[in-house]
Amino acid sequence: MKLSYLKSSLALLVGLSLGCRAGESKDSAASKPHLAMIDLRAGLSESSEGGALLPTPATQTYTGLIRGAERWTKDANVAGVFVRMGSQTISLARAIELSEALGALRKAKKTVTCHAHSIDNGSAAFLRESCDELWLSAAGDVETVGIAAQLTYLKGALDKLGVQADMLAIGRYKSGAEALTREGPSEPAAENLTQMLGDLRGVWLAAATRGAGDRKAALERALEDGPHTPDAARELGLVDRIGYEDEALSAAKKQAGVSEVVTVFGPGAEGQSGGSVGSALRSLLGAERGGTSRPHVAVVPMVGSITVSGSGPFSEGGITSDAYVKLIKRLREDASVRAVVVRIESPGGSPLASDLIWHQLMLTRTVKPVVVSIAGMAASGGYYIACAADHIIASPSAIVGSIGVFGGKLVFGEALANLGITSRDFPANPDPALAKRPTHLSPLSPWDDATREKVRQSMQRIYDLFLERVAEGRHKRKEDIAPNAEGAIFLAERGKERGLVDEIGGLRRAIEVARERAKLDADAGVTVESSEGSWLESLLGGEASDDAIEAALARRITERAESRLLGTQGVVREQLEQFGSVLGPMAEGESVVAALPFAIRIR
Repeated sequence: MKLSYLKSSLALLVGLSLGCRAGESKDSAASKPHLAMIDLRAGLSESSEGGALLPTPATQTYTGLIRGAERWTKDANVAGVFVRMGSQTISLARAIELSEALGALRKAKKTVTCHAHSIDNGSAAFLRESCDELWLSAAGDVETVGIAAQLTYLKGALDKLGVQADMLAIGRYKSGAEALTREGPSEPAAENLTQMLGDLRGVWLAAATRGAGDRKAALERALEDGPHTPDAARELGLVDRIGYEDEALSAAKKQAGVSEVVTVFGPGAEGQSGGSVGSALRSLLGAERGGTSRPHVAVVPMVGSITVSGSGPFSEGGITSDAYVKLIKRLREDASVRAVVVRIESPGGSPLASDLIWHQLMLTRTVKPVVVSIAGMAASGGYYIACAADHIIASPSAIVGSIGVFGGKLVFGEALANLGITSRDFPANPDPALAKRPTHLSPLSPWDDATREKVRQSMQRIYDLFLERVAEGRHKRKEDIAPNAEGAIFLAERGKERGLVDEIGGLRRAIEVARERAKLDADAGVTVESSEGSWLESLLGGEASDDAIEAALARRITERAESRLLGTQGVVREQLEQFGSVLGPMAEGESVVAALPFAIRIR
């Protein structure tokens, strides 16, 4: 790839960035009463890292939206808000948090009008609470269908293939291995999951029917009795009006008494412009993350399964200790960062990676406040990281706990033998008691009893260490944590009752607590930090050479191209997702995993 081509491509991107922000009409619109448009059709990213060539600007992350809502509440020129959902889904944790954010706008006497093409469980909890008026497309639908879990068990298929799952687990509720070793759930696992789902249903219905008054019971029934046609949804009170997006927008402008519309979040949002090519490039690349010398709070999104280096086939993105250890150390040493908010959405993964990140956070909290905000889940390794905080705040729908480990391997020896493929071991040490040790991670043969006991002892030590880390982080005794461990999962309120969570709330509250603990002003700045910083520094550093710029861009393009070629999509990815957090660390050579055995989504 030639440097001239890279430069011309970058110039085109900068030109497009400048072009889409040129002119005075939008700036002048923002300086007088207007309708603020929140466009959620492209989704909500917790992190500025993503699958595109360029990172997401900090103002366009989930943290940016929460922070923006605070500003728009105080902006006298924002007369009302229009939320553009399209067909986008939204998690229940975000639905509850965003409801609070937009609720503040409504309390400030700013009208909130929303339009969607389709509504599911999560978006229903958001839209019904957030909007003065909710519109639905005439050809849309409302797929509110209640909550259930559907788990897949592979033992029957593995038996037919001649594949043996040689697995162990520590903790009677730690059911991650059951998908491979059983044809259905164990009684403790089923009991724990059923309890958690019941709690989750209660939180969802409470969020979706808040303010319903004497219609609450009927509305709850409607929410679990979908899918509904638009007309039926209107009759049931799930939506207010049926019509096109442009009709809803016109009605919103009339309600707010304005004619101007300014996009404040989503594609084409304002607030990214700059007066030079350099500033446009920095804005386009998301370089507003960090970069301030003023005292502020740094938000660190940690999303996905946890691995050491992210080199496994299911480890694109996610939480890698190699990257986050460096990032947390940098924030600890940055005097302008007065507090750190770690925003976690993770089912867990590698115990080693979790422990390395835990250590860095524990070191950081001796220097400055560390607050954790749990979005939808901080389970197993995710909770391992979370317990290093001074204060843990969890969304009402967040899943916490799963303090336990499991591990093992899949053995393909019999399956290969059925195909005529055989193997034979040649141990260097002829001692029969030690002959199986060198090949204990081999996928061709199962463990003998002695090796299995060695693996069990290793897993027990990791489990004990997990309990010790939680106890140290939570300022409790190990004996106090043990009854809440063994792999059991809890919804946030039940986790709070058991001392695993300090407070129920969202990201806004976490930032507020961080400011209070750091003795910062209520309007102190907030940055969104990323573990992907090095290539941006190469591009934007004043002394960067042409070779450095070329290498940084080429690496970035190659990384993104490879991730798209190797990534699985659609239904296949969704089905594999529940095993991704297991396979990621195992692909890096670990045999013990601290992870939730399934993925949960409120659609």
